[in-house]
Amino acid sequence: MNNPHTKTELLHELDTIVRECANFVRSQPNEHFGVSVQEKWSHGQQLDHLIRAAKPLILAFRLPKIAPRLLYGKPNRPSRTYTEFVAKYHAALAKGGRASSAFIPPVVENGAKSDLLTEYADVHIRFAGALKGWSEAALDGYLLPHPLLGKCTIREMIMFTVCHNHHHFAAIQERSASSIL
Repeated sequence: MNNPHTKTELLHELDTIVRECANFVRSQPNEHFGVSVQEKWSHGQQLDHLIRAAKPLILAFRLPKIAPRLLYGKPNRPSRTYTEFVAKYHAALAKGGRASSAFIPPVVENGAKSDLLTEYADVHIRFAGALKGWSEAALDGYLLPHPLLGKCTIREMIMFTVCHNHHHFAAIQERSASSIL
């Protein structure tokens, strides 16, 4: 899907990328799961990072809607399109944007592969479940802070989660294809 926008489209795209990433990681040799080379995160660290990034959003989506309104105000612009949002995210990365300390994964052991894959799938099921009470209009009417991108609408936070998973899956694939391992 080139430009998912509705909640259904975004969650479908998220489900697709999570399944593809999990299946790919599952197919890789267990002995490579926790190996970090040349300061590049291991496959396990990539998954751990994606889990860490999704968990606060699950909590935020489950809060009474008055909480983000009181804390972060109302949007003064419409939500970006997926293409616009991905461009903003990539521009922030190109300017040196990196994960803040709360989202940096620890060393992950090779033996943690099965448990981490299970948690990765589970956290994204909970992510989708936490959005059940959000209407299409509400996705554009509330803000949450993103440590790299500033205030984003709820819809943009879903877009972030989709493109973030694509970004880290590409890193996993690149690392697997290289001779680094």
